[in-house]
Amino acid sequence: MLDGPRLPPRSGRPATALVVLLHGYGADGRDLIDLGEYWAPLLPDAAFVSPHAPEPLAVAPVGRQWFGYVERDDRERWTGVQSAHAALDGFLDAELARLGLPGSRLALVGFSQGTMMALHTGLRRKVAPAGIVGFSGIHVLPPERAMEAFDAEIVARPPVLLVHGDLDQIVPPIALPRAVESLETRGIAVRAHLSNGLGHGIDRTGLSLAGNFLSEVFA
Repeated sequence: MLDGPRLPPRSGRPATALVVLLHGYGADGRDLIDLGEYWAPLLPDAAFVSPHAPEPLAVAPVGRQWFGYVERDDRERWTGVQSAHAALDGFLDAELARLGLPGSRLALVGFSQGTMMALHTGLRRKVAPAGIVGFSGIHVLPPERAMEAFDAEIVARPPVLLVHGDLDQIVPPIALPRAVESLETRGIAVRAHLSNGLGHGIDRTGLSLAGNFLSEVFA
């Protein structure tokens, strides 16, 4: 079972929403948990958790990975999101049960590889999450021959916010319009923002957009 740092609701009341923060390749849950502190004024009754990815980083002695990411091609990404899906999906179920919340009171926030996981698993939840936020990520697609089965797997269509930097050299900015097109083709409402002068990271504009988005979808 996955685990990682948690923040209880700032209000001190029982949680009425759960935000799960999914870190990028080579980081761990501590990398994103502070986003909970940043958004807590907007979401005082939300609990936050940032699980460590299930695998140790394959190319370094520290850090975690949702899946191996050496070739960084479509095949590796597709195999990877499939392999990590069950662990993340089970963790989401366990956290919701721990807090006594329905699946509709869940939001997923991912960065880079975490965005790939947020979109892959979030769109396959039996109960649609309230929303998904993705920073600097990709909507991972299967080989063309598997597209029909892929479409059948998408049973949840929560609203999605995607934010990307126009100077991102790790995940090229073209991933943003491609993800928007892919998601909208499948009936998912998407908002997108390209941050000027931003590389592979999260800026204050993205944080503000995401905080307002989360506040809206949980309202």
